[in-house]
Amino acid sequence: MAARRAPRPLVVKLGGSLADTPLLTGWLEALDLYPDPLVIVPGGGGFADAVRGMQKTMRFDDDAAHQIALVAMEQYGLALAALWPRLAMAETSAAIGRALRTGRVACWAPAAMALASPLPKSWDVTSDTLAAWLAAQLRAEQLLLIKSAPVDPDADLSLADLANAGLTDRLFPHFAAASGADIFIAGPSALPDAPTKFLRRHIPGLQPRRA
Repeated sequence: MAARRAPRPLVVKLGGSLADTPLLTGWLEALDLYPDPLVIVPGGGGFADAVRGMQKTMRFDDDAAHQIALVAMEQYGLALAALWPRLAMAETSAAIGRALRTGRVACWAPAAMALASPLPKSWDVTSDTLAAWLAAQLRAEQLLLIKSAPVDPDADLSLADLANAGLTDRLFPHFAAASGADIFIAGPSALPDAPTKFLRRHIPGLQPRRA
């Protein structure tokens, strides 16, 4: 009998807007039940909002703002790691792999890889697009965006519809399609069923059409 191949990771972008809501604890507890390799991409949330505010005050350019916003994502990741002991910060694909092999959940610190990539260095690239780009680098089978905004899991929406509705950034449809991963997006209504679904290796939320 052929050996079962090692599962490819699930990449989950955990929205920064969840940080000051009771939803965050629920999602962390649900994600901890997922039995296969798991990689978290932290959003920006209030940490990125602080960068936007300082850019208005100091008037530095978008290139600098992009770099600082990547560090803001890492700050959110460090905060998540303080709440979730299994979470291990990882800057590179190799470090992510090491964390996963030891049974940890990897939390991507994006600055090093993102700044070395050809990704646009502007506010057009949010953690949504970064998560899709990382999913491609890791050859992930599935990508889940967890949002605080309402998402109807039964809606008939395309990737472009998500961007047009402001649920993702405008570059996300392109990078999501290019990633090769199955895309899911979950709002608060998906949380009650999430623990059971994760235990069964199912992904909660809406699965949008590619076109």
